[in-house]
Amino acid sequence: QRRVHGEVYDIAFAKGTDIFASVGADGSVRLFDLRSLEHSTIIYESPDCQPILRLAWNKQDPNYVGTILVDSNAIVILDVRVPSVPVAMLSNHQGVVNSIQWAPHSSCHICSGADDAQALIWDLSALPKPIEDPILAYTAEAEINTLQWSSLQTDWIGIAFGKKLQILRV
Repeated sequence: QRRVHGEVYDIAFAKGTDIFASVGADGSVRLFDLRSLEHSTIIYESPDCQPILRLAWNKQDPNYVGTILVDSNAIVILDVRVPSVPVAMLSNHQGVVNSIQWAPHSSCHICSGADDAQALIWDLSALPKPIEDPILAYTAEAEINTLQWSSLQTDWIGIAFGKKLQILRV
């Protein structure tokens, strides 16, 4: 059991390591090591300590983490080797981002879903150059609450909005 500052909203484990991270009301991303839970390392603090709602770890490259700030239209991409400074800010959504998922088969693709009813797939292979636009976009009938990228059938993404579930082939 580890005490953190403020309410914790999400946790995620890095693939194949003893490392996990948490985000929450204090606006920080904290790294923990299962072998030494007495300490955590803050790798990012949001501007004005804005709460961080979600966290998603890259499934192919454990150096990259995506986060969503509360009431924000942007996705913050972090490199855990370079604390404090985001490597990318993906901000094409016109509404609050609700969900992000890294591609299970690619280290440079992430999908986001938002209140603007858009599911956007981003290609981060050009990093550290700025990422201006997504490579694919889909408009749902309503605000996208959550999404999931299939780990077995990697060309399928599920999105949920309103009282509906939709499966998209990418």
